[in-house]
Amino acid sequence: MTAVLERIGLIFLRLFEQIGLWFAALQSTIKWTFRRPFDVREWLRQMVRVGVDSIPVVILTSMFTGMVLALQTFIGFRRVHAEEFVASVVSLAMLRELSPVLVGLMVTGRVGSSMAAEIGTMRVTEQIDALKALATEPVQYLFVPRVIAGIIMLPFLVVIGDFLGIYGGYLVAVKLMHTNPIAYQQNTYRFLDLNDVWSGLIKAAVFGLILTLTGCVRGYYTTGGAEGVGRATTNAVVASSLIILLSDFFLTKILF
Repeated sequence: MTAVLERIGLIFLRLFEQIGLWFAALQSTIKWTFRRPFDVREWLRQMVRVGVDSIPVVILTSMFTGMVLALQTFIGFRRVHAEEFVASVVSLAMLRELSPVLVGLMVTGRVGSSMAAEIGTMRVTEQIDALKALATEPVQYLFVPRVIAGIIMLPFLVVIGDFLGIYGGYLVAVKLMHTNPIAYQQNTYRFLDLNDVWSGLIKAAVFGLILTLTGCVRGYYTTGGAEGVGRATTNAVVASSLIILLSDFFLTKILF
């Protein structure tokens, strides 16, 4: 029994340690964001990496999510003769929840893992120590461009996901299920307001911060050589995904 309690205690200590490292890195990142020199070229390079290069994944994920949502909703609503509300459900679901969360998870798998692997490799090959020896702050050089890119580019990706998800639902409802296209378009915007749009964009910015900073932190504290880099990459994806899903609940509670 004692061994079990000790193991549980170690798990909680490890959890609190990781939380402390994450918030300490967040504080350092905020502090170094506003200090010279500003490497704008590196910021733009990371924005292309996080945003532009992720567009194909976002297109496929969002469009097929909207199509599946419209198909399942139409089949369910047809039982109670409420097919006219399919457009409203698709648009509200994509704007408020599905697009921000799915884009965050997809970019986590694509970009967050690569950040953890890249910085982790720099750690085990002592490149980060070399940066310190050259009087270069690792947080300013490595963390700040990636975090800024995540905060700025995720909302743009979510906007793309919103439009494509709604358009995918339109294709299924109108072309496949033969819904009246004019009525579908009118019902798409019938129950929307600006808060629905802004809430999704705020969530996207927060998710961008979470996935980039988590990937950087996991990579920065990598130990154990090449095997440790693999563990850091896996942990970055798992931790980012869980934090995104948990924070989504609290953000929804606050925003609505």
